[in-house]
Amino acid sequence: MIIYFDQVLVNIGSNFDSERSTFIAPRKGIYSFNFHVVKVYNRQTIQVSLMLNGWPVISAFAGDQDVTREAASNGVLIQMEKGDRAYLKLERGNLMGGWKYSTFSGFLVFPL
Repeated sequence: MIIYFDQVLVNIGSNFDSERSTFIAPRKGIYSFNFHVVKVYNRQTIQVSLMLNGWPVISAFAGDQDVTREAASNGVLIQMEKGDRAYLKLERGNLMGGWKYSTFSGFLVFPL
C-alpha cells in the first residue's frame, strides 16, 4: 500500500504529486530521499520501502514487540532520470497517522 501524506510542507517546483504521494524527478540527477515513520501498535512489525518506478530501493523496519510507538527511518542518494517516480510503500504493519509522525522528503542534490 502506498503511504499517503495529508500535508505537504515544502514543494518548490511542484515535483511532489500530493494526490499520489509521489515525487516525480524533473530532470536527470542525483537525488536525496529520507523518510521517518512511526508504528502504532505493540506486538507488530512495520516495514516501509522507498520505491523507484515500482521497485524497492531501501527499506526500514521497526519491530520491538514491547513498544507501542517505534520509529523506522532510512535515507539514500539515488540516480534518477527525468520522469522517474519515487514513493513510500507500507509492506507490512500499521502506521501512526498524520504528518507530525511520519515524514518523507526528496530533493535534487546534483544535476547530471
